[in-house]
Amino acid sequence: MRSLSKWVNVCKTSQLKKGEMLDFDHGDKKILLANLDGKIYASDRICTHADADLSTGILTEEGVTCPLHLSTFNLKTGVPENLPAEIPLKIYNVKIEQNEIYIEVN
Repeated sequence: MRSLSKWVNVCKTSQLKKGEMLDFDHGDKKILLANLDGKIYASDRICTHADADLSTGILTEEGVTCPLHLSTFNLKTGVPENLPAEIPLKIYNVKIEQNEIYIEVN
């Protein structure tokens, strides 16, 4: 049986400006929202290598860089661009309706 996913309202689009990141918790999920050049991405917030909070990292065109060991994760795919991280982040679908940002969680 497939688990049902649902769309969760995270914030208004005005609360996440270009180049900014936002942390969001939903149940036991720790989620990162990032506004990269006007496009909103959502992924797991905790680095797959060493449990660091990526919302305290650096957002660049390459993705989000972990503050601890400097692995950079692609925000479109979740795949790490460099070591030491090797395991991809989970990526969440994002939609914007009436200036509100929603993510799909299951």
